[in-house]
Amino acid sequence: MSDSDVHNRIAALRAEGGVSRRELAEALGVHYQTVGYLERGEYSPSLHLALRIAEFFAVPVEVVFSTRPFPTILGADRSA
Repeated sequence: MSDSDVHNRIAALRAEGGVSRRELAEALGVHYQTVGYLERGEYSPSLHLALRIAEFFAVPVEVVFSTRPFPTILGADRSA
């Protein structure tokens, strides 16, 4: 990992909304493989694309993208 890594929740947001990669790609005007590259962190979106993704899911851009890894839900303390 480098300081320039961009982490995202695109896959989680898609799953929650029942949206396929192809459906998201069509809504954004990009190839469906681009969505896969974004989800895997192999490609960082332009600011314009990042804002459009956030707008598609109707959430603030910082809900979708971060410079730090997002905490996992399963990472919560289960010893309680």
